[in-house]
Amino acid sequence: MKSVLGASGALEALVRLLPAEAHRVQSDGNTEDIPVSDVAPGDRILVKPGERVPTDGIIVSGQTSLDESMLTGESKPVEKGEGAEAIGGSVNGEGAITLEVKKTGGQTYLAQVMDMVRKAQESRSRSQDLANRAAVWLTAIALGGGFATLFVWLTLGRDFAFAMERAVTVMVIACPHALGLAVPLVVAVSTSMSASHGLLIRDRAAFERARNLGAVVFDKTGTLTEGRFGVSDIVPLGELDETACLRLAAALESQSEHPIAAGIVRTAKERQLEWPQASDFKNLTGRGAQAVVEGREIKMVSPGYLREQGIQVQHPKLEALAAEGKTTIFLLVDGRAAAVFGLADVVRPESKAAIARLKAMGIQCMMLTGDSQAVAQTVSRQLDLDDFFAEVLPEQKAEKIREVKARGLTVAMVGDGVNDAPALVESDLGVAIGAGTDVAIEAADIVLVSNNPEDVAAILGLSRKTYGKMVQNLIWATGYNAFAIPLAAGVAAPWGLLLTPAVGAVLMSASTVIVAINAKLLGRGGMPAAAHAEGRS
Repeated sequence: MKSVLGASGALEALVRLLPAEAHRVQSDGNTEDIPVSDVAPGDRILVKPGERVPTDGIIVSGQTSLDESMLTGESKPVEKGEGAEAIGGSVNGEGAITLEVKKTGGQTYLAQVMDMVRKAQESRSRSQDLANRAAVWLTAIALGGGFATLFVWLTLGRDFAFAMERAVTVMVIACPHALGLAVPLVVAVSTSMSASHGLLIRDRAAFERARNLGAVVFDKTGTLTEGRFGVSDIVPLGELDETACLRLAAALESQSEHPIAAGIVRTAKERQLEWPQASDFKNLTGRGAQAVVEGREIKMVSPGYLREQGIQVQHPKLEALAAEGKTTIFLLVDGRAAAVFGLADVVRPESKAAIARLKAMGIQCMMLTGDSQAVAQTVSRQLDLDDFFAEVLPEQKAEKIREVKARGLTVAMVGDGVNDAPALVESDLGVAIGAGTDVAIEAADIVLVSNNPEDVAAILGLSRKTYGKMVQNLIWATGYNAFAIPLAAGVAAPWGLLLTPAVGAVLMSASTVIVAINAKLLGRGGMPAAAHAEGRS
């Protein structure tokens, strides 16, 4: 039931990615707000800046950048103009666009992802009755042992009162409290420990499987990286130095809301730079922006703008930036190229430590991303990953997890986006970054409240400690039953050693208490890895 509810929760979260209403363009040019369910193929829909695209369609007018990171894993906003496809659920950037609707309902990209999540969840839910069958067997053994004891003593000629007392003692001692609590108590303690450190366990069975992990596959955008642009390189091309170029660029970009502009301004702030006021700001749609700063015309433009204007820029660093898959933006001062800025998705400072710790635990670390081969290779080299998969379409992510599992490895998937949901469910252990989407969280077995990848190592360490305690408790509970049940049945009666039901109850309770105390000792050593490093303990 919990698995089915988890599936429905994931699907509800997917549905919430779509807006409730759409702005349909009428024949006279005016717009009317209609429910998204009433949108039909062929309708024209206006999408304003900052709004979510209501359904799949083709852009018929306007130019903008669409943030598809939660859907496709593409870290940077994608520039789109007339004739380009827009995916329902993506976030519109700075420009208003008009779409012609091509797909609705079950045909849309988002609906297909929902279908994948539903199928994966349903296939998993069929294995959830194993614990129920084990409980039935434990109860049957307790009752069967009692009746067998009663029958044997009556057959041997003892009176009914004596035989019944032995039978009751067997059933009291065989009552599977200790055996039944051996695993749940340990997991309850570890669940509480992990929750207090920001690691939320949603599927306990999957958490137990984590001890056998052979590989961890990380989504790139928003997991190993911060999912936002940062300036990685500034290459001066003229007389201005790096600081002066960044200062002028920040003055211009501080007037823009574009994600690339935000990355440049953030970098200037991190370097504690101050910049002058810009005037006459103008957005060059799809090409960049311009303004007047300290009496000079400043432009931040794309390589496409340089080609259109016939401006030639040559520098050996340009090829290196392109090879690394970085976004390049050019600073023009009074029409002349002054610098080239290389921007990339910022790798989290904690990612390298997380990968190193996991590899020290004997676990292979891999990356899955929709980004280009060049971007993936650069990040993989930075983090010293064992393997990576680039240019993976969202519907292929679950397939890649199956490929890794086919290598004979138990696989964990760590992700935060809608596009990660099928892969999270397909993996042996799905781990969602807490700052990600609701659908990723609903599809995962474990949720990391913080965005620290080191917490993955903490979960694996705790799983191994938890398993050790489970084994200890099972050995005790089984050993206790193997010793106590024959005594309760009266095998030592010829030597005058008989257990009464009251003594049996005390022994049964003592076994349960010992198991409980051993489980509580799990918390004495604290978290085994990085979760407490940020002060959450």
